[in-house]
Parts: sequence; C-alpha cells; structure tokens
Amino acid sequence: MDKRYEVYTLADRHFYETPDRLSGGGRSTPPAYGAALREVPEGWRSARIGDWLTLTPVDRNGDTFPGPAQGWKVHASATRENAEKIAAIVWDYCVPRGIPFKFVPGPHLLHLRNTKYAARDTSGKFVTVYPADEDRLHQVLNELGALLDGFDGPYILTDLRWNEGPLYVRYGAFARAFVVDEQGSLVPAVRDGTGTLVPDRRQPSFRVPDWVPLPAFLEPQLAARNTTTVGDLPYRVEKALHFSNGGGVYAGTDTRDGRKVVLKEGRPHAGLAADGADAITRLEREKRALEQVAGLDVVPGVRDWFTLGDHRFLVMDFLEGRPLNSFFAERHPLLTPEPAPDAVASYTAWALRVHRRVEEAVEAVHTRGIVFNDLHVFNIMVAPDGESVSLLDFEAAAPVEENGRQVVAHPGFFAPPDRRGTSVDRYALACLRLALFLPVTTLFVVDRGKAAHLAEVIAGQFPDVPEAFLAEAVAEITGDAGDTTAPAPDGEGDARGSTAPAPGDEGADAPPPVSRLRDPVPSLRREPLLPGPRAAVSSLRRESGPALRRKSVSSLPEPGDWPVSRDSMAGAILASATPERDDRLFPGDIAQFSDGGGLGLAHGAAGVLYALSASGAGRYEEGERWLLDHTDPVPTGTPLGLYDGLAGVAYVLDGLGHRRRALDLIDGILRERWQNLSSDLRGGLAGLGLVLGHLACTTEEPELAERAAEAERILVDRLAGPRPDAPRQRAGLLRGASGPALFLLRRYESTGDPGLLAAAGEALRRDLDRCVVREGGALEVDEGRRTLPYLGDGSAGVGMVLDDLLGHAVRDREEFERARSGILTAATARFYAQPGLFQGRAGMILHLARTGTPGAVRERLAEQVAGLGWFAMSYDGRLAFPGHQMMRLSMDLGTGTAGCLLALGAALDGAVPAHLPFLPPLSGGAPHAAPHLAES
Repeated sequence: MDKRYEVYTLADRHFYETPDRLSGGGRSTPPAYGAALREVPEGWRSARIGDWLTLTPVDRNGDTFPGPAQGWKVHASATRENAEKIAAIVWDYCVPRGIPFKFVPGPHLLHLRNTKYAARDTSGKFVTVYPADEDRLHQVLNELGALLDGFDGPYILTDLRWNEGPLYVRYGAFARAFVVDEQGSLVPAVRDGTGTLVPDRRQPSFRVPDWVPLPAFLEPQLAARNTTTVGDLPYRVEKALHFSNGGGVYAGTDTRDGRKVVLKEGRPHAGLAADGADAITRLEREKRALEQVAGLDVVPGVRDWFTLGDHRFLVMDFLEGRPLNSFFAERHPLLTPEPAPDAVASYTAWALRVHRRVEEAVEAVHTRGIVFNDLHVFNIMVAPDGESVSLLDFEAAAPVEENGRQVVAHPGFFAPPDRRGTSVDRYALACLRLALFLPVTTLFVVDRGKAAHLAEVIAGQFPDVPEAFLAEAVAEITGDAGDTTAPAPDGEGDARGSTAPAPGDEGADAPPPVSRLRDPVPSLRREPLLPGPRAAVSSLRRESGPALRRKSVSSLPEPGDWPVSRDSMAGAILASATPERDDRLFPGDIAQFSDGGGLGLAHGAAGVLYALSASGAGRYEEGERWLLDHTDPVPTGTPLGLYDGLAGVAYVLDGLGHRRRALDLIDGILRERWQNLSSDLRGGLAGLGLVLGHLACTTEEPELAERAAEAERILVDRLAGPRPDAPRQRAGLLRGASGPALFLLRRYESTGDPGLLAAAGEALRRDLDRCVVREGGALEVDEGRRTLPYLGDGSAGVGMVLDDLLGHAVRDREEFERARSGILTAATARFYAQPGLFQGRAGMILHLARTGTPGAVRERLAEQVAGLGWFAMSYDGRLAFPGHQMMRLSMDLGTGTAGCLLALGAALDGAVPAHLPFLPPLSGGAPHAAPHLAES
C-alpha cells in the first residue's frame, strides 16, 4: 500500500484531489489562521501555491525585489495548539523587515503535513523564511528564535535545529529551478560552486552541500545534533523494518539475554492520527493495550519502555512468521491461467481456517476489554506453521467501554462512521472474508455496495466457499446506513469536499447522450465476450437490502459489450472533465499534481484525449482548447518525456491537427539539456527520440531528423557500455531497456541499418535477464521483493516490444520465442490486483489483443475482458474504473478509465483497433503504420 495516496482522498469522495482544495461541501469550511485572513500589506504580494500562502515584498511597479535564488532558509514547525500564534509572530516579524516568507494557512493542512504517512521530507514545515544572506540568517535565528522560545513543534528531519525552539535551517533553492538528475528525471535544482545546476537533495536527514561552508554560528547546533546515540542502550539494532512520519520500527537483539526484540519509535508532535494524537500518544496507547491483553498467545509481550533524546521507544517480543499479505503471492490459486480444482479447494480450506483463527484472536482481545481497531492483512502475523496467527500494531487499540470510532486504518478495512467499538473489528473481519479471496477491498472506500459484486465473483471462482460466509460479510459491510461511501482514511474523516452523490447513487435510467464528443467513428458491434467461470449467489443481493441493489453495477454495460461500453466510459470521462480548472482537466492519479499540471500522456489531459480519439469515441474539442491554452506558456518544471511530459503532449497535439503548437513544444525541449535524459520510454531519450523521428517524417524538418539520429547514437553508445548494477536497473516498457529497444527497432525499420536491429535485441536481452520463470511457466520481471507481469514495469511490456522484434530476422529466435511464451502465460492469469493499463488487467488485455497469437490466447483474452468487469464502478451512471491503489476513481490513461477504454478498443474494435503510441497493431509480424489521430 502506497501511503502517499491517503492524503489525496480527503477533499473529494470520487477522485484523488490535492488536500488544499478541501472545501466545506455542505459542512463548515475548514478554518484558516488569523494571519491568513489579514489584508495584504501595501508593498507586498500574496499568492496561494499548493498548501502554502506566500508573502513577497514588491516595488512600486508591483515587481518582486530581486533576491538570491538559493541560500540558507529558515523553517518553523508548529503544533495544532500553537500554530495560530506562531503564524502571527512570524508575520509581525517579517513584514516590517521586508523578509519574504510563506506559511501553511489553516489547521487542516498543517494536520495533513504531520500525519503518520505524510512525506518525511516536508513533515513539520509550517513556516519558511527566506533571509537574504548569512548575516540576515543569523539575525533572523537570534531574533525570531527569541520570539518563539518555548514553543513546541515536530522535528524537521531535513533540517538542522536552532537551539531548543521550533526553528530549523537548511540550504536549498529559494526560486524554482530544475535539472535532469543522474536517473534522467527532472528534479528541483540549485547551483553548485561552479554555477552548474545540480539536484536540490531533500532526503529526511540534514546534509550540507559539498560547495557550501557551514556558517560558524551553526557549528554548535550540528555538534549538539550528533550527541544523541544508541550506544548506551542494552539493545543492538540490526534492521529497520518500517519508517513512517511517526518514527521507525526496528528489529534487534537484547544484548542481556540474546532474545530477538522489536523496538518501536515515537516522535513527539509527529505521526498524527485523525484525533490529533501524535506518535508518542499512540505508542502509549499501544503499551497500555498490550499490558491489558498480556498473557494471550496472540499478541506480543512488552519488554521495555524508555526515552532517547525526546523520542519514546516501546520494546516488544519479536514474533516469528510473516504478515498475512505475504502469503497471497505464493498461495493464491488465481495467479495462474488455469487454477487446478484441487489447488482452489486447498486454498479455500486454508483461508477459511486462517479467518477463523483471526476471529478467535480478535474475540480473545475483546474478552480483555480491548478493541483492536486496526485489523488488516499487514497486521496479522502468521506463524511458521502457516496457520497460527497473532495480532500486531496495537497503537489504535482502545478500551471497549469507550465505544469509539476508528482513527487510523488500512483503507481496505476502514470502518464507516456508523461503526463504533467492537463493531469496528467486526467490519474488518467481514472485509477480511472477501480480501482472503479477492484482495481488492479498497474499492469499498469508493462504494461499499461493491461488496455484493465481489462476493458473486468469489463464489464463482471458489465454489467451496460457503454461501453464508459471503452473505454475512456483505451484510456486515453494507449495513443499513444510507451513506455507503467510507470516510477517507487517516485523516479527519468527516471532512469531505464533494457534494456530488456517492458512486452508484444514480438512478437506473440510461444516462443522457454525451454532447462533448464530436464525430465518433462507427465501429463494429460485437457480441459480449464470454466471461470466465462464475456462479451467481442469488441470495447475496436479496439479503443485502434495497440500498445495495440500487448501488449494484448490474445496470452498467459489461466491458465486452462494445461499443456500448465504449460510449459509457467516454461519457464517464467527459462527465468528470473540469475545463474551468488550471491544474488538471481530467481527474486521475496523484502524479498529475506534480510539476506539469496534468498535461501528459500517462496521467494528464493528453493521454485521455488520445484514448478517446484512438478508441473511436470521438474528439473533445473543449479539452483540446484546454491543452493548447495550458501549454502557452509551458508551466515551469514540466517534464520533457513521452509519457511524463512535453514530448507526449506534442505527439498528441500533432495527431489532433495542432502541429504548430507541437513543434513549439519540441523547440522548447531541444533548448534544454535533453541529451542528459535517462534512456527509458517514460521520460527519457527513447520516448523523445520516437517523437522526434515521427515529427521528422510528418514535417520533413531536417533538424528533427538530426536530433532523432543524435538520440539514436546516444542510446547505442549507452548500450555498448557496461550494464548497470542489477539492483538499480529497472526493467519493462516504461522504465527499462524495452523502451530503448522499441526506439531502436523503429529506427531500424526506417533506416535498414542492421546494427540497430542488433542493438534492439541487446536491449531486450537486458530486460529479459531481469525476468524469472514462476511456477506454472509465467515469465515476470523480478524486483527482488516481488515479480511483476504488468505492461508498465513488468514482463507484458517487454512482450509488446518482443512481438515487434520477432517480426524481423533476429538472432537467438528460439530464446526470444520461449520468452514470449512465458510472457503470454504471465498475461493470462485469472487475477490481477488492479484494473489499470500500466499496472493492471487492462495492460494484459492490450498485450493479448495485439500479440496476434491464435487459439487459446483469444479465449484467454475473452476471460481478461470479462475479468475487467470485476473492477467496474459507476460514475454519473456510466462505466468507470478505479485508479492506482483503488481508493478513488481515475480517468487517466496510465491508471484509470481512459486506459481501460484504450485496451478494450484494441481487443474489441475490429475496424480500427486502438493502440499505444508507436506500438500499432501487428500485421504479418510487422506493425501497421500508425493512423493519424485526427483521422481516427
């Protein structure tokens, strides 16, 4: 679970959204600090940038006074109790002295910066002050430090603390600047001693750049920082198990008796829960709860409790075993194309036994008067015998008599607000019943009514699961409450920003026609593809009540019902569009809120416009105008690549007939140090080179052809060099060597140079060397802790390029054919955890639709299309799909509905199959020429 996503669920109940857009939505608007409501002083300018309110002095003409672009900046941290006063003190100090500053303008945003899974490199930062030089820095630290003496705040991990107050310092950029780093990504930058832009490092530990001397007045602060060590403890820390904003969890040994222990750290004022409790408060709760359940064989024992510096530590017995989630990859029978009936039956029996053991453990804790409050597959430890269980992480536990709500939880097990006390644990146990068979219960954060549909799928795939086991789970999850949308996790759960109805609340009537699309191309209507094995559990919907039936996905078209499903998905996409906004056009993954403002192919407007047109759904002219408006000028810091930035935008705009803007964007890219980009397809030279080559052909511009040839030479030279260290080398279509292989293959097809074909083969071998054969014959990318079959970073993307390579006369054909067969097996498993194009089932559909292998693969493709329906959700009464992490819907190409639309268009539209850029349909082993988007 990627914890970054949780904070983006707070402001909207349908889509990922930046928390600074949180509004009242029918409730009271979150308050702002008094300083944020003050009138802007004369001679100053204020601006809201993300979750910061900036104050900058200006001259008579309204222009900002020139100041340093980088230097030592001062941060002030704050707590919920003192932030109001600190903001006022900083304002009153900085404004008369003409010192630029910014601060977080409201308590809700400050809370989000300090939650348990907030980013550790920004945690604690409430105010930033920009002194003009080191003399002013020293003055600010002395004078403002004296004014803030005695105020508390969370420790800022990236900075050096000034004395014992809430002020911290760090050297870094004042003005926005960017550079391509050693991984080929565009990152924030500062200038080094030679004036060269270099990455502005922001790791959660203090460091001084090599070319910057530490001011003498900061040397005592650095010495004080280094005095706290673990050398005097009776514990040897051996491994960090986990880090959060609240502190670390470490495995170690008690040096007095040699027993294994776990040390859990709590940082003061950091790692906040929804109720405002910091990590130390939660650690104290955990200690009290564990002491109350001491003696049970399903919980760890408490061994010690001590303070080091101002951090608190709880020492517990180390429990042998593995978390329950780790058993899915090795036991789950649906990870193969044809699960054997005995394997399904064996897994079913094991899962039912484990669930019963977990129920018994929870019941035992309840008998001691404790509600666990945070039950999920990561907090259940399964012993080496494979069945005995223990419960971990009691920091959210509470006495039964408090009958309280949940304040911290895994999103897939987060109880709705009507559940209190022991009913919170009962809700999680119900979710666990479904998650053991289909681990996709994060969908309930969007719509708890989805439980009935998942239960039907489980009943079809696992026929030995008792009907009552599933029906009881559905009844518990859906309950009788009218609100079927769970509150956002790990935040102030009642604060929701949208007044729109919950997904599924729409009536059963057909949605009105979508008028935003122009001239959709007629396509062949096909009969729905046959679904995979499934059986109806008729009583589930009856027992779940009218509310559940109203929220069923049964009124949505099946994904295989083309073109009805196409029109429904296109309608959902356009219903979600927000052309009035500047930061994004279509809701999608949280990546769209990074620099670039939702423009690109993977997560931005360009990708959605491409999918609509390529799938035959039509043109969205208002969206095209939005994209044109928001690339004139290009936002500062927008990446340059095919899928993450401007090269992809240029490709799409050119395909839609906006060639002049496309060439302007390419001109801007070529003025940058584009040669230093990484080699990959997503944001690197492979993707840029493909676009340059494409535009060189369509425009006959000689400079574009020269730059494409230059990208070719750079990539060939890099491939001729030593291979990167395997642990650092990525594999797959987007970030691996398959992207350069695709570019070099297209260059070979253009030039006929056999050396390019050989280089493409070498690039693909690099990715294939990172793959392993799993049980059952599936070939997947090995990342060490997991293997990946997916289109973006897994083996399916390698297979896409491999298909093209095998359309030519290549060496080692037998080796490549074996690899292709293993990748096809990986792309035909019965279960994938997400629906998206780059990291889910839609990518498998695209690969299977394109690979051209007859017979059984077509049958598997039909099963994958039907399986995509497992994730179907309703938006505006139309078919939509959840995004990455599945806590909100997404409309983008990489993770959401647009990607599913594109994949289904590739599989089902026999007239003009959809495809990804530069990966058109195969014909006789070689790709067709790509159709122009404006003509599709």
